[in-house]
Amino acid sequence: MDFYYPGKGAHGDNPPRKDFAPKWHPQLLELMPNVQLILLVGAYSQKHYLDGVHAPKAQKNLTETVRTWESYLPKFLPLVHPSPLNFRWQAKNPWFEQEVVPALRKRVGEVLEGI
Repeated sequence: MDFYYPGKGAHGDNPPRKDFAPKWHPQLLELMPNVQLILLVGAYSQKHYLDGVHAPKAQKNLTETVRTWESYLPKFLPLVHPSPLNFRWQAKNPWFEQEVVPALRKRVGEVLEGI
């Protein structure tokens, strides 16, 4: 969502700068007209892109948004951040490894075949 790491906060990482994505993402995406898949890694990107305009609205929390990943395809795929801090989340949500990861591999393969 930003081009720099905002540092640690009291409850995880600090949020990205608020005005960065709205200002720069449209300009960057305009330079990449053939983008077929956008990985939405973490809650900040999901809240930004899954707004009911670009795609169906994000769910009430990250887990529910990732759980309903299929409703955002083919352009968006919401994911949990692949951080060691999320091992507990992944252990509580085995469906992520069983369902979402294979679908991610398949979708990336489809996109790469079309290049």
